[in-house]
Amino acid sequence: MSRQRYTYQPRAGHGLPHDPLNAIIAPRPIGWISSQSAAGERNLAPYSFFNCFNYQPPIIGFSSQGKKDSVRNILQTGEFVWNLVTRSLAEAANESSASVPHGADEFTLTGLTPLPGSLVQAPMVAESPVNFECRLTQHLQLHNADGAALDGWLILGEVVAVHIDTDLLEEGIYQTSKAQPVLRAGGPSAWYGISEAQRFDLIRPDARKKT
Repeated sequence: MSRQRYTYQPRAGHGLPHDPLNAIIAPRPIGWISSQSAAGERNLAPYSFFNCFNYQPPIIGFSSQGKKDSVRNILQTGEFVWNLVTRSLAEAANESSASVPHGADEFTLTGLTPLPGSLVQAPMVAESPVNFECRLTQHLQLHNADGAALDGWLILGEVVAVHIDTDLLEEGIYQTSKAQPVLRAGGPSAWYGISEAQRFDLIRPDARKKT
């Protein structure tokens, strides 16, 4: 099938009203990261460049454009928490992305409740139904294809404790849509939700061979 394609080289600019990258790689799960500095200053910030990168042990990671408070805190303490952003928490998560002075406490600014972790000192968001306590495994400064260092930082951490609201477990199975997670999309304001009506099931080829 023949397609007309719009082609551009990112280094030369995209030539469109808005950079399409975030809209193409979408919707993206949100890394709502809580951390604490060595001096005990709390921080909470959402990152849409986030995902899971290993199953056992579980490794999750997020990328920060600039060495922000989250990155500095995690490098100081080696700990952080990921908190699930749900539809009821979307506005608070968005508010926690505001540019505020260094050391400002987003828990206080958003009215959210810090909850002590069981294995890490970084606080959890009490209102979030799922929290992952994490310990730093790697941090990488990103580079471009020419090897030049960028002001982008990849943080990877092992999930050492998982907390799940039991209302989201039915016969021991986690119900993704019941949690009402939200995801970031393209443009300055687009978010998406998930519903059971959007679900479809596919069985992997290897699993079909075993049946």
